[in-house]
Amino acid sequence: MATRARIPQLTPEQFDELGRELDALRKELADDLGHDDAAYIRRVVTLQQRFEFAGRALLWAGWFPPAWLAGTAALSISKILDNMEIGHNVMHGQYDWMGDPSLNSKMFEWDTVCPAEQWRHTHNYVHHTFTNILGKDRDIGYGLLRMVDNQRWRPYYLGNPVYAFVLMVAFEWGVMLHDLEFDRILSGRRKWSDTKGLRRRMWEKGGKQALKDYVLFPLLSGPGAMATLTGNAVANLVRNLWAFSIIFCGHFPDGVADFTEEECADETRGQWYYRQMLGSANIDGGKLFHVVAGNLSFQIEHHLFPDIPARRYQQISGRVREISERYGLTYTTGPLGKQVGKVWRKIFRLALPPRGRTPFGTARRDKLRPVPDARRVAA
Repeated sequence: MATRARIPQLTPEQFDELGRELDALRKELADDLGHDDAAYIRRVVTLQQRFEFAGRALLWAGWFPPAWLAGTAALSISKILDNMEIGHNVMHGQYDWMGDPSLNSKMFEWDTVCPAEQWRHTHNYVHHTFTNILGKDRDIGYGLLRMVDNQRWRPYYLGNPVYAFVLMVAFEWGVMLHDLEFDRILSGRRKWSDTKGLRRRMWEKGGKQALKDYVLFPLLSGPGAMATLTGNAVANLVRNLWAFSIIFCGHFPDGVADFTEEECADETRGQWYYRQMLGSANIDGGKLFHVVAGNLSFQIEHHLFPDIPARRYQQISGRVREISERYGLTYTTGPLGKQVGKVWRKIFRLALPPRGRTPFGTARRDKLRPVPDARRVAA
């Protein structure tokens, strides 16, 4: 089943107009930031801290099964909030304007094994700058998976579903190891010795996290040490499964487009917005769902304005969708279950060699279709 996205082609004038429209929307949002945004993120931080305290306290009595279940659930929610709505968004610089050191993108450190400094490079810079450009955006398959048709198939990819499952279960460790670029080391394009500083920082942060979750807090629980250790492990697993699902549904369901370096050479502001809109996908859901997803359920709006507080994405999603449709651009969205199914169907499908293989590059032209009436877009 073909799942490759069709990419409409705009005129230079349409790209310029698209850029102006979205720049204006961004300015409108930035000019309106204030007390409500600051109060919101502080409420979320307070809520996360209370869930963590409740989780740790309940796990101290984790020998009692209901306490273990409640403590593990509370700690899982705490870790999800810390990772998604707080850590991810704060480190994008969404709250730097507040002048609060605890919410500053350069100073924040989160409750996961990947060092914040490293994540800011692999995610904030590499992924958000080169979104869905094959060969530049290393989030396409994380150097491990085949996630787009234009990745050349090799027998190694027969294990695509297995690699994806392992990555999902140990997602925080996969994110940490992402910057090592194992595929480039194995192919000789990067020296192992060049990663010495990187490995030291990984060891320090990963070791600290493991010591906290699997030694320190269990020891503090005394007779309940094993209950606390298993509770911490399950909470980390729940956070990994959730983060993997939200992130993969934001980038890899059917309808999301990928690009070549040649297509994105000398990209204008409007073309950059165009790529972000077509290279992302949203997830439908209610208000609580969006909060625990870190509002990354509005991945399209996030990729357009990554440093605008994520709580604002829902507010502008209708306008972004209207703009997308007016320019003939696909606004990919769907409920979580449906998007998860599409992602895993793609993981399995791309494990196999392509049928009737198209010469690399030729299929790109098949994906282009013109917007029929330029005047309709400019109106």
